Amino acid sequence: MNLHLIAPSGCLPDPSIVDQGIAWLKNKGINVQNVSCSQRQFQRFAGTDIERLEDINAIAHLSNTVVVSLRGGYGLSRLMSDIKWQAIGAQVPKGLQIVGHSDFTAFNLALFAKTGAPSFAGPMFSYDFCGDVSSFTWKHFDQAINHSQLSVEVLSPQQLDKPVGIDLSDQAVLWGGNLTMLVSLLGTEFMPSLEQVKGGVLFVEDVNEHPYRVERMLHQLFDAGYLDQQKAILIGDISAYKLGDADRGYDLKQALTAIRSRLKGRVPVLTDLPFGHCSDKLTLPIGRFVSLSASSSGYILQSNW
Repeated sequence: MNLHLIAPSGCLPDPSIVDQGIAWLKNKGINVQNVSCSQRQFQRFAGTDIERLEDINAIAHLSNTVVVSLRGGYGLSRLMSDIKWQAIGAQVPKGLQIVGHSDFTAFNLALFAKTGAPSFAGPMFSYDFCGDVSSFTWKHFDQAINHSQLSVEVLSPQQLDKPVGIDLSDQAVLWGGNLTMLVSLLGTEFMPSLEQVKGGVLFVEDVNEHPYRVERMLHQLFDAGYLDQQKAILIGDISAYKLGDADRGYDLKQALTAIRSRLKGRVPVLTDLPFGHCSDKLTLPIGRFVSLSASSSGYILQSNW
């Protein structure tokens, strides 16, 4: 396997960690390409806008290659209008597989919105492969990339009015990613249309966002017409915030209760999806159909493509 790095967003605080990831992947028989992008730095970014844009647009010439984003942070929002979406999307049927999360959510969703091509919300090179690599993360990355499968059972109590059953024939498209990035696309050409994701399964995660902010963004998705058109909503890792005095104990559980109340039981909101800014993360196929079976004791999410 060839793994091609791109660095569309933030620079690495310590570029030397890249060698660990290269060595770990080499032991798996994987050749890492375009490593030089990991050494760039301009202001807070992994290179100038031109350099980072060239990184992305160059993948329009790749096939049978796995492209993985170096890291998140911020930067893709500055590049979106100049990305060669159609050319990149045309390579996906030829074996181009593109993976990332966090800031990379903007790319995942825009590629689907503009071309209908799928990509993956999944590991980032620096965070997930340049240190202690999670066996869970690697298992699901390998399962998705090499076997075109998603299969995970989440065993945790769920707040449900009734069991949920969605099979592949329901054509429930999986979509989502970082909640802040997702909401930033509302009203733009880079947001999937309601028609593309109606009756879908939406997953979200976020980092450094208080529960009330998470709730506010979910209300915005509701008011934009998206939230109550889903078959299910999956809440991933919401972490790295610290409640303050002004929160008065208002936590994520209470925020999700408010969202469930607004949905009036029409759309189940499931929690503890292993995805986001956490060590153990799934590789989720954005733009593919999924099946979902849920009860009060947990849920199973599956797909084959």
